[in-house]
Amino acid sequence: MARRKNKGFRKPKAVRRATRKRKMGVAERRKREFTYRGYKIAELQQMPLYPPEDGSDQVSIIELVPSRVRRSLDRGLPRECEHFLNRISEADAGKTIRTHRRDMPILPVMVGKTVGVYNGRDFVNIEIQPEMLGHYLGEFAGTRRKPVHTGPGVGATRSSKHVALK
Repeated sequence: MARRKNKGFRKPKAVRRATRKRKMGVAERRKREFTYRGYKIAELQQMPLYPPEDGSDQVSIIELVPSRVRRSLDRGLPRECEHFLNRISEADAGKTIRTHRRDMPILPVMVGKTVGVYNGRDFVNIEIQPEMLGHYLGEFAGTRRKPVHTGPGVGATRSSKHVALK
């Protein structure tokens, strides 16, 4: 005799929800493609960083990013940041590019690359995701750690050595 798997008692609401899902054919939620301010990531990677000089109405990256990043880009990237941007654009997908430039804004060119950002002690590897656009590299490599305290040690005072029996 074949044993039937016992599902146990299910609430009527759960049973109705399950039948509704079966009827509709919904298995799981579909993942939508990422867009940043209405543009897909492929479109963003094709856009120029700065608006064109000829006065055409082509959209540039600088017009889409938040105001703090826009001000940084308007002033012009420092030489070190431009060098880093060149290294990133020439690098392969699997290679990690190390940098000390925590103030570098994340641009569409960087998406999909792995960047090692210095946090003051060592390099933290960060896989650049599309959701990180408009943020800075330093935001994803924290510089502070939680202290780990042990029990009272050799140099502790008499009062701090006391441990309650109860």
